[in-house]
Amino acid sequence: MSLTFCNVHFTQQPQRVVYVSGSLMKNLKLSGKKSVHLRLGQERIPAAVKPIHKPGNHLYLATGVRKGIKIPKSGGVFLRSLQEGEVQIGPLIGVLSDGPTNSSDNPFGSRTSFIKQLLKQGSKQSYIFAFTPRDINWEQETVNGYFLGESGRFHRKKVSLPDVVYNRLPSRRAETTTPINQLRERFIRRKIPFFNWSFFNKSDIYRLLERDSSVNRYVPESIMNPTPEQIKDLLDRHSLIYYKPNNGSLGNGIYRLSYIPKNGYYARYRKTGSNALLRFSSFGSLIRTLQARHGRQLRSYVAQQGIRLIEIDGCPIDFRFHMHKNGRNNWVVVGIGAKKAGKGSVTTHLKNGGSLLTPEQALSRAFGARADEVLRHAKSVAITLAEAIEYHHQHLIGEIGFDIGIDKDEKIWMFEANAKPGRSIFQHPSLKAEGKASIEHILEHCLYLSKFRRREG
Repeated sequence: MSLTFCNVHFTQQPQRVVYVSGSLMKNLKLSGKKSVHLRLGQERIPAAVKPIHKPGNHLYLATGVRKGIKIPKSGGVFLRSLQEGEVQIGPLIGVLSDGPTNSSDNPFGSRTSFIKQLLKQGSKQSYIFAFTPRDINWEQETVNGYFLGESGRFHRKKVSLPDVVYNRLPSRRAETTTPINQLRERFIRRKIPFFNWSFFNKSDIYRLLERDSSVNRYVPESIMNPTPEQIKDLLDRHSLIYYKPNNGSLGNGIYRLSYIPKNGYYARYRKTGSNALLRFSSFGSLIRTLQARHGRQLRSYVAQQGIRLIEIDGCPIDFRFHMHKNGRNNWVVVGIGAKKAGKGSVTTHLKNGGSLLTPEQALSRAFGARADEVLRHAKSVAITLAEAIEYHHQHLIGEIGFDIGIDKDEKIWMFEANAKPGRSIFQHPSLKAEGKASIEHILEHCLYLSKFRRREG
C-alpha cells in the first residue's frame, strides 16, 4: 500500500473519467492502466484513466465520478493505492455529536466551537464532517453531514458512510439507549472504526485497575455501592473519604466526608451554587441525612479513600491530564492543567470556584527544585494508566482525561478517568498550544485508524 498527498480538482465533463498527472500515475502504479476503481468511504466506482502533463500530484475528476462517489470538495487530500487498480480517496472522517435540532449555526450546542476547530484543521488533509444520529440513512448507507465552508459556516452535503468515526455524543443517558447501541454496532459490523465508544463508568474503571498489579497502587481504595458499615470502616481508617455518584460529572453530587475524633463527622458538598459544610455528632446522623437527601440513588455511589493533596494557600491542587493516541497508535500526554480548589470547595472543578494554573506553577510552589522530576514521573504514570485501561477495555479508545492527584510524599493517585474529557484546561493562555496539539492528535489518530497513516520519515 502506498500513500500520496495530492490536489483534487473538478472538471465539468459528464463522463466517468479521471485525469492523472505523471508523477501521480507513477506513485499510484497506474502507468499503462486504462481504468481504475475509485473509493471514497464505503462507495466505489469504476472510471477511465487519462494521463496529463502537469508537474506535481494532481487528480482531475469529471462530474460523473465526483457525483458517483459523492466527493464533497476539491483541494488537498490523501490517495491510498489498494489492490491492483483500486485507489481510495480520503480519509472520510465523521465526527458524531448531537445538539439542538433547529439550529443551523449552532447544531452541536456547546460543542459547536470545538467541532468547528476540528473541521477547520482536518479539512487541510481529509474530508471531515460532523453529524448527528438523525443524519444517517442506513438503507442508502449515506450521511447528510455538516461540512465547514471557507466562511466558517456549516453547509450540508450527502456523503458515504465514513472511514472512521470519532464519537463525541454528549449525553451519558442517550448513550445507553437502544438506538445508540444499534448505531455503534452497525458501524462495527461494517468494519468502520468507532473510537471513544462511550462514557466510562467510575466503578468499572476502578474494578479494572484494582485487578491490575501494574497500576493498582495508583488507585485510592474504592468501594462500589458501599453499606453504611463499609463507609464507617473507610472513614475510621483514612479519616477522609469522597462519596460520589458512579455516573456523575462536573463534581455534581459529591461529598467530602471527614472524621475528627472528639469533634465528630463533617460533610462538605455543593448546594445551589455555593459550598456547604455540615457537622454531625454521630455517624448514624450523617448517614440518615445522606439517605434522606438521595434515597435509592445512594445505591449507585462510590466511596473512595481521601488523599491529602499538595496545597497552595491552603487549597488542594489536582491535575487534569489530557491524553491522546497519536498517529503511531501510542498514548501521549498532550496537555496538563493544574486545578486549585476554591475556598471550602469539595472539588477543584472550575465551575465550583476552582482556578487553573500550569503544572509548572503548581509543582514549583509545592516541590521547589524537584518539580520537573515529579512532573516527569506523573506523565509516565498517566501513560501506564492509559495503556492499562485500553488493555482491559474491549472497544477503541483514542482519548482519556485523567484527574490525578499528587500527595506531599510525591505519590501519584488517579481519581477519575473520562472517555470524553472536557476541554476547559485549554482556555488557559499558557495551554493554547496544547489545545491545538490535542486537535492534531485526534486527526492523526483518525488517519491511523482509517489506514491513511503517514509513512515514518
